[in-house]
Amino acid sequence: MTAQIAAAYVRGVQSAGVVATAKHFVGNKSETERLTYDSRIDERTLREVYLAPFETVVRAGVGAVMAAYNSLDGTLATEHRRLLTELLKQEWGFDGVVVSDWHAARSTEATALAGLDLVMPGPDGPWGNALVEAVRDGRVPEELIDDKVLRLLRLLRLADRVAAKPPAAVRADARRTLRDLAARGMVLLHDRGLLPLDEASIGRVALIGPNAVRLTAQGGGSAQVLPERVVQPLDGLRRVLGEEARIDLQPGVLTHRNLPRLPSESTPDGVCLEFLDRAGNLLRSEHRSKAHVVLEDDTPAGTETVVLRTRVVLPEDPEDGPHRLSVYGGGAFTWHVGDREPLTFDLPVPERDPLSPLVEPAEFRTHTQGAAQEVQVRLEYTYDERAHWHIFGLGHLAPHPPEDELLDRAVAAARDADTVVLVIGTTEEYESEGFDRDTLALPGRQDELVRRVCAANPRTVLVVNAGAPVLMPWADLPAALLWAWLPGQEGGDALADILTGLAEPGGRLPTTFPAGESGLPRVRPEDGVLSYDERHFIGYRSRNKPLFPFGHGLGYTTWEYETLAARTLDDGALAVDVTLRNTGARPGREVVQVYLESPAEPPRLIGFAAGEVRPGETAPVRVRTGPQVLRRWTDRGWAPPTGAHRILVGRSSGDIRLTADVTLTTARAIPERHHHDNRR
Repeated sequence: MTAQIAAAYVRGVQSAGVVATAKHFVGNKSETERLTYDSRIDERTLREVYLAPFETVVRAGVGAVMAAYNSLDGTLATEHRRLLTELLKQEWGFDGVVVSDWHAARSTEATALAGLDLVMPGPDGPWGNALVEAVRDGRVPEELIDDKVLRLLRLLRLADRVAAKPPAAVRADARRTLRDLAARGMVLLHDRGLLPLDEASIGRVALIGPNAVRLTAQGGGSAQVLPERVVQPLDGLRRVLGEEARIDLQPGVLTHRNLPRLPSESTPDGVCLEFLDRAGNLLRSEHRSKAHVVLEDDTPAGTETVVLRTRVVLPEDPEDGPHRLSVYGGGAFTWHVGDREPLTFDLPVPERDPLSPLVEPAEFRTHTQGAAQEVQVRLEYTYDERAHWHIFGLGHLAPHPPEDELLDRAVAAARDADTVVLVIGTTEEYESEGFDRDTLALPGRQDELVRRVCAANPRTVLVVNAGAPVLMPWADLPAALLWAWLPGQEGGDALADILTGLAEPGGRLPTTFPAGESGLPRVRPEDGVLSYDERHFIGYRSRNKPLFPFGHGLGYTTWEYETLAARTLDDGALAVDVTLRNTGARPGREVVQVYLESPAEPPRLIGFAAGEVRPGETAPVRVRTGPQVLRRWTDRGWAPPTGAHRILVGRSSGDIRLTADVTLTTARAIPERHHHDNRR
C-alpha cells in the first residue's frame, strides 16, 4: 500500500516538472534521538517491509532519495555504501541524486565514498574545501565526483526547463478538488443509522469540541505550509444547512500548550516586516499576510534587527475577561503592545532536535484589557545569523471561563440539541516531525468530554480530527464515529458534505488502530539502539486484537461479494477477479482488498482496487499483483512463493468475504476451490 501510494504521488509531482524526494532512507522510524540512534533490522524485514516502498518509487522514476540521520546496523545512513551504492544505485539502477537529511552528513570521505551526492544544507558542512582536498590527496576518486556532478546536472536541466515556463494559473476548481479529496479520505468507523444526517430532521445542532472551534488542517514540522484559509466546521455546516441553521458552538475543553496562532482575520491589513542594520537603517521591507514568520536564506546581509508591525483587531466576545496575546519563537525580543511600556525578554532556543525551534517554540504571554479593541503591535527580533532557524510570531486566545464551566456548557448544549456533532482530536503541537508522542491518549480532558456529551444526547456524531491513531476507550458510545484525519484547508466543507450525505466517506484505514498501548512495537531507542524485534509481524500481521482493523471503512451503502477467481498471468503476476453487488440504496465506492495467507505466515496485503457501483447493480473488479509483491526474501535472496496458499478477499483485514485455496508454483497459481468466509 505504501509503495503504490508513494509511486502514484511521485508520478503526479514529477509530471509537473518538480523533483520528488523519497525519504528517509532507511529505518528512520523514531523521532526520539533520531539524529543518533542505531536501527537494528534483520535482512528479511528490511527487504520486505522497509526497503520495498523505496524500491517501488525508484522504479517509478523518483528524482532524489534522502539519506536518513540514523545508523543502520552500526553505520550511519549517509556513510552506508551497501545501502547508497550497492543496493540503491547498482542493484536498483537509481540514476538520481542521493541527498542528506539536513545536517545528517558528519564526515567528508566516508559520505563521498558511500554514494552521497549532495550535502544539505550548503554551502557549509563537511564537504566544500575538505572534499576538494580529499580528491587532490587521492582519498576520494575524481570519477566519483564526476558521477555526482552528472546526477546533479540532470536535476538542474529539469529546473531550467521549469523556470522557462510561464507561471501556471490557479485552477478555478482547486478548492472544489481539495474539498472532494478530503471527503474521499475520511473514514466512517461505525454508524448506527445516524449518518448521513437528514437535513429535514437535523433541527438544533450542538457543534462541540476544541477541534470544532479550530480545525487542525495539518501537522507540524518542515512540511508545514501556510494555507490561504482554513474552512472551519461551523463555516461548512452553515454553508450546507443555510445561514438560518440553529448551531450552538461550544469548545468544551482546552487542549493547547502555547496560545493558538493569531488568525489572519485578526490582522486585516497584513503584517509589515522591516530588516534593519546595526545603525537602524532600513535594508528592506516586505508585506506578509500572517503574523507567523519564518525567515529564509535571503535575509539581507547586515541585518541586525527584524521588526514586525501590524494592527491586531481583537473580536468582540461575550465572555468576561482579557484577550491573551503571546509571542512565540526563540531569541531576544522587544514587544510593544499599544501604548504600554515595551517588554524585553529572551525566549530559549530548544536544542533537542534541529527542528525544535519550529515545532516546540518557547512562548511569552501578556494580555489586553477589555472587550473588542484594536491594538497596534510592534515586535523587534534580534537577528543572529548563526542560528539555523529564525521563527517567531503572535498567538491569541479569546476570553473564556474556567474549563469546568466550558465542560458544563458543552453538556448543556448537547442535552438541548436535536443533533450533536462533536469534533475532537490533536493539533500540530502533538503531531509533528521532530518528536514522538508520549502517549496515544487524546490531549487534555477530551475523553471526559466525549463520555459526558454522549450520555447527554445519544444522537451524537463523533468526529476525530487527527493524523495518527489515538486511544478511543469510548468508541462504542457515539451513534456514529467518523475519522477525518488532517483534512487540509477545505476540511470544514468536506466534513459538512460527509455529515449531510452530499459526499460519501471513501477512506479506508491505512494502518491498524490499536485497542490499547500494550503489545505495540517499541519506537524509543534504548541505550542508543532501536531493535525491530517485531520483525515483519506488525499491524494486521500481529496477534494483537485491534480496535479497528487495517483497511476498515464503511460507507452509505451495503455490499455483497459474489464471486472470486484467481489466475496467474504470463509475466508472473497474479490476477484476482471479484464481482461486487451494491445491495444498498445509494451509489457507492468499494475498496476490494486481497490478502495472501500461507500455512507458515499470517495474511499479507498483496493488492487492492476500487469499484464504483450503482444501487442494485454488479461490477467486476480486478486486482493485479506483480511478482515483486509476491516474492519473499530468503537466505538465497528473493524467491517466489510456492506451495499451498489461500487468497482472502474482503472489505478489510478483519472482514474477509471470499477465499480461494491455491497452489503456487514458480510458473503459475492454480485455483483449487472457492468458498465464502464469514470471518470478522
